[in-house]
Amino acid sequence: MDNFQIETAQNVSIYQNVSGIGERIVAFIIDGIILIAYWIVSLLLLAKFGLESQNFRDIWVFYLIIGLPVFLYYLLFETFWNGKTPGKAAMKLKVVKLDGSKPGFGSFFVRWIMRIVDISITSGGIAVVSILMTERGQRLGDMAAGTTVITERKRVRLSDSLMIDIPDDYKPLYPQVTVFNDKDVQLIKTLFVDARKNANHNVIVKLAEKLQAKMGVTPEETNIDFIERVLADYNYYTQQ
Repeated sequence: MDNFQIETAQNVSIYQNVSGIGERIVAFIIDGIILIAYWIVSLLLLAKFGLESQNFRDIWVFYLIIGLPVFLYYLLFETFWNGKTPGKAAMKLKVVKLDGSKPGFGSFFVRWIMRIVDISITSGGIAVVSILMTERGQRLGDMAAGTTVITERKRVRLSDSLMIDIPDDYKPLYPQVTVFNDKDVQLIKTLFVDARKNANHNVIVKLAEKLQAKMGVTPEETNIDFIERVLADYNYYTQQ
């Protein structure tokens, strides 16, 4: 349940970090505290203005001011705050579709309705079990809506060690670099750096030949320039 893979239009694999169960529970607690605080403040204000819940004439005011915002809390926040509630925002979490895109209102509505089963009726038991058991950390509402909750916190991954600075106006030359994955490019970079450091020209030549054969290209630049271009192009496509 650490991450899931998305294929971009360039056939590059990008990984979304699925939020941990602990992060989601803390976010839920934060949202719960906010709702309780809102409830208490609203009751105090209504009492100050002389409204009583026992008075039938005033009961609609209680439903409107206290019940409705609490009832629609998750639906409204997630819909209008890019998949976040205050609790999720505090924990740097957000709801996304399984392809990494922003969910529409329909997806948020399905998640919200399914809270009745996931959380309300079972006190969150079904939600916790399903999040732990599914590969993408989905509760029943997520499965029905085709969504999951990801973390926006930066996690150190193998790809982080692959990143190199490229100009904003950089123009890639070899889209064929998408045949490689992070582990391939990490190995290429390690071999290349070591070979240059030790002035091992034979390794650079053999490495360039293997890359050319794998990518099906015939470069015009030198072997060193070609390998550097492959690394830069891979960074370009994976950073888009």
